[in-house]
Amino acid sequence: MRNIPEQEAPLPQIVVTAPQMSSPLTVVTDPKAPRQPVPAQDGADYLKTIPGFTVIRKGGADGDPVLRGMAGSRLNITAGGQSVLGGCGSRMDPPTAYIFPAEYDSITVIKGPQTVLYGAGGSAGTVLFERGNYRGAPGTQFNVSQMFGGYGRRDTATDLRYNTGALYLQAGANHSLSGDYRDGGGAAVHSAYRRWSSRAALGLTPDADTLVELSVAKSDGRAAYADRGVDGARFVRRNIGLKFEKRNLSPLLEKIEAQVYRNDIDHVMDNYTMRARAGMYAAMNPARTTEGARAAATLRLSGATQLTAGADLQRNRHTSRMAMGMSAQAASAYRDMARAPDANFRNIGLFGELTRQIGPQPGKRVIAGLRSDFQHAEDTRPASQNAMLQGTLGAPLTRDETLHSGFLRFENDLKNLPMTVYAGLGRTQRFPDYWELISKEGTDSVSAFGLKPETTRQIDAGALYRAHRLTLTASVFYNRIDDYILIQSQVSKGARSGVTVSRNVDASSWGGELGATLALAPHWKLDGSLNYVQGNNLTDGTPLAQMPPLETRFGLRYDDGAWSAAGMLRSVMAQNRFDANKGNIAGQDLGASAGFTVFSINAGWRMHRPGNDILISAGIDNLTNKLYAEHLSRSGASLPGYDQTMRINEPGRMFWLKAQMEL
Repeated sequence: MRNIPEQEAPLPQIVVTAPQMSSPLTVVTDPKAPRQPVPAQDGADYLKTIPGFTVIRKGGADGDPVLRGMAGSRLNITAGGQSVLGGCGSRMDPPTAYIFPAEYDSITVIKGPQTVLYGAGGSAGTVLFERGNYRGAPGTQFNVSQMFGGYGRRDTATDLRYNTGALYLQAGANHSLSGDYRDGGGAAVHSAYRRWSSRAALGLTPDADTLVELSVAKSDGRAAYADRGVDGARFVRRNIGLKFEKRNLSPLLEKIEAQVYRNDIDHVMDNYTMRARAGMYAAMNPARTTEGARAAATLRLSGATQLTAGADLQRNRHTSRMAMGMSAQAASAYRDMARAPDANFRNIGLFGELTRQIGPQPGKRVIAGLRSDFQHAEDTRPASQNAMLQGTLGAPLTRDETLHSGFLRFENDLKNLPMTVYAGLGRTQRFPDYWELISKEGTDSVSAFGLKPETTRQIDAGALYRAHRLTLTASVFYNRIDDYILIQSQVSKGARSGVTVSRNVDASSWGGELGATLALAPHWKLDGSLNYVQGNNLTDGTPLAQMPPLETRFGLRYDDGAWSAAGMLRSVMAQNRFDANKGNIAGQDLGASAGFTVFSINAGWRMHRPGNDILISAGIDNLTNKLYAEHLSRSGASLPGYDQTMRINEPGRMFWLKAQMEL
């Protein structure tokens, strides 16, 4: 069935610790590779295997990713070059909730404000979920994987690619479901979910340098939440996109690229679809439409200098509606109601990023970038909701900001050592997002629409060492954040208590990551990683909230090409630096947390021959059935039939078996 060049790599091995940096501040990993612990079928759970990432748990899926202690729009996330933004004002659906990692060919993480090519903000970093261009030799390729695990876990992923040389067709589908998992103490956690997606792309490749691709996708799901009084009953995403690429136009013009897309998010949360109802039936239906475009040109200004310059545009419209009553039918009446607009956003960005070799010999490089963003926001809620700020009855509040970002990085491949060292300076300005600007109150009004943009100045430095048997990577950073947007809950305002507000403070943070891989023998490999971050709220004189504790991972692997076995030890220290009821749009500090150590094992068998690759893997996560919770977990809600805990506990011992086949 398959006619693909035989030099293609076989199915990848199991990822048991974490991928190391492939170039300064950049990590590239394969989302199709089986992983331990087994992640949920969403983007956040895959990111947590990369040093520096943690995830704020809410249930079994749809957690919020955190990089170096920073969450929300401080972390730029794109899927196939497109922005995907959630709709829930309470952050039930972060962008990664709509991303199915098995649909992509690679995940690239750029840490820190060290690129300007992929959208505004991104002070913590940028994550690119990317698909390859399927131009190539004529033939057909089919991939399928099936995973079975504890707690009723079932994952299926299929991918079909057909290529004639001048045209290709790609189509795929994913389905994942799980029941409630149990923690290490045997208690059930309200965490069941079901997710599915389908996609198709048609590409024209009249020659090796030209590509035109039209793509469509649709996904949906439902997820139980252990941290609140409602669950996610719908996560619909509808997408259409068109992109164009042309390479090698002239000695000066290496490539031009353009892309347009539209994402429609339709999210429903209710208190009756996935749980026993307590009180009245209620349903809420926020929605967001994101339209975007991007165009860029890559210029070879000289043999030593390359410049990528272009512009991007993004427009967002957010609406909502809700209903409640004494029956599910009454609550479902929201479907017949008109949507009420509450916010519009628009941004036009101009960017340029230059790479220049220094000196006659390759090895020394300067990479620099500049970006300007022209932001526009409208608060379109009724005047009665913003009575303290609305100047004219019924007129929307509007604001415009022009923000500037840039970076400069030096890289040096040492002559006498297989090592690259680097140092970079970055400055980025971030406009407040929907969750900070619209869905929270201000400290002195019912609206936070007057929040100032954040300004982050950061230093990044590190080294990559690659010898025959040993690989070492190290990165450190320090930043100062002016007008950091802090989310603070349980605030008293007049006669009201328990209010959540957005406010500007000054802050700083520092930390870093270490990684190492050592080949002990021809088939044996030892690897490990360590990451740490610490932050300070300079305005309040307190620790900066929502900082994860020190974490280490160690793995030992045997792999002879056919058979493999591995063990992983993950150890997390206690966290005593916290600031209760303060944090970000994804969560606030709950208090100190205890440390823990978790041990997991796996084994696999791989067969690789022309036209037929098979990988069968199996493992046990949390082998000792440890009872523990992550520091950045959300607090457990009081739910009928479930034990309430201060933090949502992680899964206990889980067996899993996965089979992958490529034909």
